[in-house]
Amino acid sequence: MKSFIQIPFDSHFPIQNLPFGIFSTQQNPTPRVGVAIGDQILDLTAITTLFEEHVPELKDPSNVFSQSSLNSFMSLGKPLWQATRRFLQNILSNGNPELRDNDQLRQKSFVAQQAAKMHLPAQIGDYTDFYASKEHATNVGVMFRGKDNALMPNWLVFIDSFYIGRYINLKKKRSRVHLPVGYHGRSSSIVVSGTDIVRPCGQRLPVKDQPPIFGPSVKLDFELEMAFFVGSGNKPGERIPIDQASQHIFGLVLMNDWSAWEYVPLGPFLGKNFGTTISPWVVMLDALEPFLTNGPTQDPTPLSYLEHNVPSAYDIQLEVKMKPNESDSFKTLTRSNLKYMYWSLKQQLVHHTVNGCNMRPGDLCGTGTISGRTEDSRGSLLEITWNGQNEIEFENGIKRKFIEDGDEIILTGYCKGEGYLIGFGECTGKILPALQ
Repeated sequence: MKSFIQIPFDSHFPIQNLPFGIFSTQQNPTPRVGVAIGDQILDLTAITTLFEEHVPELKDPSNVFSQSSLNSFMSLGKPLWQATRRFLQNILSNGNPELRDNDQLRQKSFVAQQAAKMHLPAQIGDYTDFYASKEHATNVGVMFRGKDNALMPNWLVFIDSFYIGRYINLKKKRSRVHLPVGYHGRSSSIVVSGTDIVRPCGQRLPVKDQPPIFGPSVKLDFELEMAFFVGSGNKPGERIPIDQASQHIFGLVLMNDWSAWEYVPLGPFLGKNFGTTISPWVVMLDALEPFLTNGPTQDPTPLSYLEHNVPSAYDIQLEVKMKPNESDSFKTLTRSNLKYMYWSLKQQLVHHTVNGCNMRPGDLCGTGTISGRTEDSRGSLLEITWNGQNEIEFENGIKRKFIEDGDEIILTGYCKGEGYLIGFGECTGKILPALQ
């Protein structure tokens, strides 16, 4: 499949992708719905008459696509998402003259991405951050609790032949993974890629057994994550079953869950609520379907409500780069992959609703830090530097243990197909000095 739009071979946004986002321009500052194609944005408000003709089941497209968020479109459900995407692929294909040969319509329908301002893709009502990487959880546990007690009880259920649920003498007990751990997050501090983050302040313990002091974070970190947007939700008291979970997931974005580690011992509250950055383009599950694969073997087999027997992980290659304030160039810090996650996206969503919790269009669920088994696939500076014991060396003798003022972080990710990429663009952020 090829488009009449010229698309470089290494573009994240070929016709096979077509992610949705919210954009505005200097000429038209009203945020509205667009689709990325190559280095262009197709303004969906400019082609509503074509939607009325070719996708009649999509009622009032002018209203849906003139919204400043994707929530209205998300709420319509997967059949309409798919019909819309099929139509867009058709209208953008090289063999369809309807838009290709209409110079007047083309001129008002396309905007260069460089000339656009991107906004949060959805109004995020609720945000949950999962902790679904066994490797990340293990690394952090070994770091702070030792190898024999690496994973917390909420990650594991410990069993011996006489007692269930006793968390003593852990060396002699078998550890079993039974559920995806999740935490409620702060949706108000989620920002779109390119937004600067002010270094947080809070209380930290300078010396063990001494009173806390107040000051800027000195262990500021990135966390390599992805996140999925809920499309159609569920009613209070209802569950989303595992075989229907993908019908409720609209699409995925990159996510950097900024963290201030020294605040966590006094409670994770201030260490995690000051900023979370997501990429602006939402890649739909249909675009990712060719890259479905098997995730890690789950032992024991999960309880029936979490069990799926089809490939449910995605082969998405992820990378983090960092540019120190004193440098002009970025250095790759880590490479990981979404398929390393122990718990799949479907399992995360299903577990979230198993108690009857209702999800709504635009709700966001983060995967948790995505770390692999090797040192070069660790998803945070906490792991890469082993809590500051090691340093990362950059050019000209610059060294880092954690993020300093003026440093910039870039997350990127893509799937590699036959002659094309399905990408997510970039998720970027720069750290500004703490408030005085």
